[in-house]
Amino acid sequence: MPSSPEQPQPLRAVVAATKQWVERLNPIWVEGQLIEIKRRAGSVTQFLTMRDTLAEVSVTLSTSLAVLDAAGPLTEGTVVAAWVRPTVWSKSGSLTFECRELRASGEGRLLAAIEQRKRMLQAEGLFDPALKKRLPFLPRRIGLITGTQSAAERDVVENIGRRWPAAVLEVRHTLVQGAAAVEQLIDAVRALDRMPEVDVIIIARGGGSLEDLLPFSDEALVRAVHACRTPVVSAIGHETDTPILDLVADLRASTPTDAAKRVVPDATAEATAIAHAIGRVRQAVLNRAGTETRRLAELRSRPVLRDPSASLEGHRERLAHQETRLRRAIEARLREEQLGLGHAIERVRSLSPRATLNRGYAILADADGGTVDRVAATSVGAAITARLADGRLELTVTDVEPQEQP
Repeated sequence: MPSSPEQPQPLRAVVAATKQWVERLNPIWVEGQLIEIKRRAGSVTQFLTMRDTLAEVSVTLSTSLAVLDAAGPLTEGTVVAAWVRPTVWSKSGSLTFECRELRASGEGRLLAAIEQRKRMLQAEGLFDPALKKRLPFLPRRIGLITGTQSAAERDVVENIGRRWPAAVLEVRHTLVQGAAAVEQLIDAVRALDRMPEVDVIIIARGGGSLEDLLPFSDEALVRAVHACRTPVVSAIGHETDTPILDLVADLRASTPTDAAKRVVPDATAEATAIAHAIGRVRQAVLNRAGTETRRLAELRSRPVLRDPSASLEGHRERLAHQETRLRRAIEARLREEQLGLGHAIERVRSLSPRATLNRGYAILADADGGTVDRVAATSVGAAITARLADGRLELTVTDVEPQEQP
């Protein structure tokens, strides 16, 4: 394509020629790290930025939504293998790569598989916070699953012994990486869970690569831990390592050392806290005793308590005065009653038959003892008795003279 300052080629022709030349290249599989994922809602075409894993070289990938979804859950930082074909955008003249297939590669592939497994188990409810069991304050026996003579075992044992010297551990050594590790870990978990004296189980391992920690994201191990009746503490790797075991365990410890701190209390700290509590209780008792002593002294200082009988003097005087008044009232009432009784006796005596007889009257009675109070009650020749004041007379009626009524 000849060109000169006097006869330059149109830009569109140059871009078209470049596009034609570039697109003659065959598709190729490339590996790189996704550093940016631009998802555009409602658009078929999606854009990714891929960078070389070693060099500062990055390109733009265009792909379809179907290809992106088929690759599974991808995050920025994932290493992928992409089947790409270079192309040139006519409007901008920029070089881009059309991605026709995308797969997670290396750790990215493992991460994608772990993420998919994690979502499946989460959908089943294995990570529900409501299922988490509380750790005992002071376990009778602590189960520990770890590698033989590992740094994780040393960290857990030393820190537990330092914090609570009387703690008892039940250690089970297993493989902590490799294909055979999962079966040994499951057997150890189930064995410790069957021991009634084991109150908590720690699964501990030091740091390692993603491949090294794969057993702790195994579905079978996760389900075995989920089925445990004993609380399980996951202490795998460093704080940045998050195997699926961390999600199903009742407690996640950032490191084996952290697990030791979570499982047993610090004896020194607890003794200090108890001493402080005893001191506060003692001080509270002393304060209360002092308060009650002052209140008692105030009560004792009152006149009524210094001389309890003093408050009775006024009542005693009032009682004596009332007693005198009552006695006088009784005597006056008795005099009145005696006087009235004397008058009544005199009236009764003045009205009695004997008083009448003493005045010269007599009481007549017939032979049957009936009173003769009218002349009609007797007859001539009848025997009657006359009762006088000093005796009686036996009389015979010789004459009856009725008195005419006026």
